[in-house]
Amino acid sequence: MPVLPDDVIEYLRTSAGRPLKARELAHALSVPEPEYQDFKAMLQRLEEEGRLYRVQRQRYAAPKRINLVTGRLQTIRSGAGFVAPDEGGNDLFIPPDKLNTAMDGDRVVARIEKSRRGGRREGSIIKILERARQTVVGTYHSEKNFGFVVPEDPKITRDVFIPPGQDGGAETGQVVVVRVTNWGDRSRGPAGEVERVLGILGDPGVDVLAVIHGHELPLEFPPEVEEEAEEIRAQGVTEEDMRGRRDLRETLIFTIDPVDAKDHDDALSIRRLEDGNWEVGIHIADVSHYVREGSRIDAEALARGNSVYMVDRTIPMLPHALSSDLCSLLPDQDRLAMSVIAVLDQEGTVLKHQLVRSVIRSKHKLSYERAQGVIEKTDTVDRETDQAIHDLVTVSRVLRRKRLERGSLDFDLPSARVILNTRGEPTDIQRVERLESHKLIEDFMLLANEIVARKAAKAKLPFIYRIHDSPDANRLETLKEFVEPFGYRVGSRGKVTPKDLQHLLDEVNGKPEANLISTVVLRSMKQARYSHENVGHFGLAARHYAHFTSPIRRYPDLVVHRICGHVFIDKEPVRELASVNMLPEIARISSERERVAVEAERDSV
Repeated sequence: MPVLPDDVIEYLRTSAGRPLKARELAHALSVPEPEYQDFKAMLQRLEEEGRLYRVQRQRYAAPKRINLVTGRLQTIRSGAGFVAPDEGGNDLFIPPDKLNTAMDGDRVVARIEKSRRGGRREGSIIKILERARQTVVGTYHSEKNFGFVVPEDPKITRDVFIPPGQDGGAETGQVVVVRVTNWGDRSRGPAGEVERVLGILGDPGVDVLAVIHGHELPLEFPPEVEEEAEEIRAQGVTEEDMRGRRDLRETLIFTIDPVDAKDHDDALSIRRLEDGNWEVGIHIADVSHYVREGSRIDAEALARGNSVYMVDRTIPMLPHALSSDLCSLLPDQDRLAMSVIAVLDQEGTVLKHQLVRSVIRSKHKLSYERAQGVIEKTDTVDRETDQAIHDLVTVSRVLRRKRLERGSLDFDLPSARVILNTRGEPTDIQRVERLESHKLIEDFMLLANEIVARKAAKAKLPFIYRIHDSPDANRLETLKEFVEPFGYRVGSRGKVTPKDLQHLLDEVNGKPEANLISTVVLRSMKQARYSHENVGHFGLAARHYAHFTSPIRRYPDLVVHRICGHVFIDKEPVRELASVNMLPEIARISSERERVAVEAERDSV
């Protein structure tokens, strides 16, 4: 078997006593001579990605072994920043004068220089691996012989110099997109040229465009990607596509989504068995059938990472020909799916399950509000569907109770929906209520995700997990100090568990301070992320968790579908999948694109 990137990194991290030259490393890992050039190319890629670092005399080392941290820089208003390590663990503080020319979002290598009391580490940036942005959005100002742009993003603390003739016709006060041509140095700020004038900030739509361009979100797909998607859509669902699949077109299956949703990637079915147990079907759009490894659509989907939901538009991961048409589980249309069919007892225990490729035909496209009406018996679809919804509620409540009992955290924080008029002007902000119908869908998606992750972990497959590290001890101490004046305690003197935090959330529920304390608890958590290593999910109190249920709008789900279909259904060796060797990189990119999407959506609101 060829030497994999993880083999190299693990050897340098744990077995090598010192940094090694490429030839020494190849000898230690028994790399055959004919494969040596490919091995050297892999080392170079790992260095470019920041997973290895080359020191003096062309020797390679794992960054952690030589007091280096590789990760993404997050700056704060003061001008300082923190490097969030790729490998997880505590952030590294970077003072303002140690940032080099790095900006918020850049992927960097930093040297740990000192550790302070309380465990806070401090360092300096020594190398910039990847710029998070090539453009900056801001307000243009004209001077006599030059111009400058004040960035909209407060995390970018230096203005961008615009040389004469590079203003793109912009006038003072207009919002512009600047392409950075020179990042400057410690004493001189960045310079660039105006690439696009967006308009005056107060004009309708300009604010959202500023957010979109500020986060460098792609508004359009490359023509070749659109063309490839249209060719796939034109073929439709053929008899060849359906061959060998379980035919569930006569089963009562339906979707429950936001009223304006166009990308329906999950649907449900349920039936009561003669022995009193429940058979639940969680049917997920089989995007992997259409988006093949190495295709142009696949490369674009990885680069985007996920769909982004702005207040006035959706920026999809896949072209509309797939995301809102051929892959979407539309009613009364034959659609290809990957179905998790699970049998549960009255206590919500999964007795058995199957993962199958299927062909389904959704009977209804229900909104959350209409499903809620059926639950509350103020609305109806038809007798059979009404009963199915009530049965799903029964099972979902059992699953939820069981999950909360093991310590899964349930944050019921309010969210907002911005209402725009036809000119793109905001006319209202509405509180989005979390309905029983929302919880129902959430419960079954969590169930499918856990089943798939558990199955992969048991088979010891290379995989992409959705992980959530335990909170840092100092953050938990801060949380304890914060809630004490309110009369609450968090856990005992020992380790704080998810169950302790859920107990606190239950205690404050309905109290005036509920939203405040829930928010502080949430901010004491680490960010969930994707990883090829399974360390569990603290927030869900789950040992195994992955994302499987949204392959139309999340790239990791698509990769998980490929692995599961290839291994569990086709019974083929996992090493035949090219992406298996890229799982750490896919997880990193997906986590970063998710953070960009979250920030853009928040800025949009």
